[in-house]
Amino acid sequence: MASAEIVAVGSELLLGQIVDTNSSWIAQRLADLGVDLFYKSTVGDNPVRMKKVVGRAAGRSDVVIISGGLGPTQDDLTREVVAEVVGRKLVLVGHRGHQEVIGTMGQSEMDLLDNREGYTTPDWPDNTPVTVLTQTTLSVDDTQRAIERIKDRFEDVIVRNDLCYATTNRQATVKTLSEMVELVLVIGAPNSSNCNRLREVAKAHGVDAHLINGPDELELGWLEGVENVGITSGASTPESLVRAVIDALAPTEEVTIEGADEDVSFVLPAELRNVDRPEPNPDRVVAGDIK
Repeated sequence: MASAEIVAVGSELLLGQIVDTNSSWIAQRLADLGVDLFYKSTVGDNPVRMKKVVGRAAGRSDVVIISGGLGPTQDDLTREVVAEVVGRKLVLVGHRGHQEVIGTMGQSEMDLLDNREGYTTPDWPDNTPVTVLTQTTLSVDDTQRAIERIKDRFEDVIVRNDLCYATTNRQATVKTLSEMVELVLVIGAPNSSNCNRLREVAKAHGVDAHLINGPDELELGWLEGVENVGITSGASTPESLVRAVIDALAPTEEVTIEGADEDVSFVLPAELRNVDRPEPNPDRVVAGDIK
């Protein structure tokens, strides 16, 4: 009979700030399957201690189930720790210098594959076990090409595609939009990876596209000979800014393309849930995309 162990990851669990309902549910399901649960460990968001706990579990149990630490915050290190414990090499698909890439690469040893620099893979033996991670705001198509290149190069590849749902949904919608218009305007900050990828997707589909931060950056020359203009925005661009651009264009008709429902919500860390927050100022508009 296989022996199982549950490892619950999270400082909030360790300190008793939230109840570990995941482990209770997993334990009950294991019992239903006739699997003997021998151990249950809890460890905080510390990579050194996580490696010790996961390594110990792997050495004494046939099945190790790890709950927690999978995203979306920067202290979620489960994937990196497990890859190191089981001896898998890490490859991060992302853009060199992006804040997310800098932070991720600082957590564990890994190689970077940046499609802007080509698709050169690490010089490892073909049978090297490889785990692939991705930056959350890349082009869907570029990311898939990079993943396929890695799969073609190595025999044992596990992929964790971390492209954020807002990135994926918006890029899919821009592809549809590009078939209907002659010009695409992406509203958002010029340093936003999310927004720049949307502009690139439109251009890749043969449509003129520009990234602007508001109506003041519109150029009349872009509109010459254009009958249909498509507008999209970054994941965190204020709706008021999008509306301002539409009003500046003064279209005779507006058509809304319905994309996928974005109903994902994220729970605040326990230490922030009871913090008093000031009332929002309706006159304050901040444009940008932290992604």
